[in-house]
Amino acid sequence: MPIHSLLATNPFFYYADLDAATRFYTETLGLELVADFGIARTIRTSPASFLTLMDIAHSLHKPDEPKAVTLAFVTEEVEEWYAHLQSQNVPIRHPLKSDKTKAHEGFVALDPAGYFLEFERFNPHPENERLLPQLAKIEPLSTATPDNLPLSATVLWLYYKEMAAAQHFLAEQLGLELAVDQGWAKVYAAGRSSFIGPVEAGVGLHAYAPEKLVTVGLITDNFPAWRAHLQAIPAFRLQTLDVEDVAGQLEFFYGFDPEDHYWEFEFYPAAPGNERLREILEIREIERLCNPRQSPNLLISNLLISSPNRHRSIQ
Repeated sequence: MPIHSLLATNPFFYYADLDAATRFYTETLGLELVADFGIARTIRTSPASFLTLMDIAHSLHKPDEPKAVTLAFVTEEVEEWYAHLQSQNVPIRHPLKSDKTKAHEGFVALDPAGYFLEFERFNPHPENERLLPQLAKIEPLSTATPDNLPLSATVLWLYYKEMAAAQHFLAEQLGLELAVDQGWAKVYAAGRSSFIGPVEAGVGLHAYAPEKLVTVGLITDNFPAWRAHLQAIPAFRLQTLDVEDVAGQLEFFYGFDPEDHYWEFEFYPAAPGNERLREILEIREIERLCNPRQSPNLLISNLLISSPNRHRSIQ
């Protein structure tokens, strides 16, 4: 189990045309927009996982940074999703390969900015013996596609040079449980329908990239405990931000893993705009990191900074 409670993954992807990205995810993929912060919009990607679309003009990322990440949608209806995306003229990077004897099968499409989206089915196979019972407990999310195509979970695939260090970080320092071992790729549970998959760079879909146009977001309802835990782990390289009263919509801290992926731990308090997300995750209790003398009102860190060791505030 995780060291402390984790509710869902919430990675950040970055876009020059935020409206086009929003239309793609909400109209083409039929996903629900659960929060709109203006320059960032949060999409529900499975029963308990999310994706935040961020306007790159309001970040410190550069458009030419490699999109060295893949978001996989786990679904039993891979063939139906393939037909749907083809009917919508969505670019396909790797076409569908169906083979029920394989441990997994699927295809890779491209979103409007070129991020890799994998639609994947995990088949009955010894490799999946730990994962399949977890997936069987999930009631799939019905999308607003014409046939209400389902999504059961997401896997955020991240690419590493040193897999041993990545596994140590995920398993020992975050306490995530291994669900799949593919040898050169692993899958760890990070929430009810959220998974994180470290992949050996150059063997999977992406080569190693020192800079990565992605933030790994994790939503928790035990925010202070996570900060205290990770503050004691030098390898996490916990960062600090001096942020005044901004909006009160999200509390966060962030740090960097052994290969400089940006990790953000998030808590959504009871505030206007957070109602739907809190309802989905059944967040009831409010826990704050801030001491009573500090303002508790913090906004998404990606609206403030989005590059290691650099700060920016919204004017």
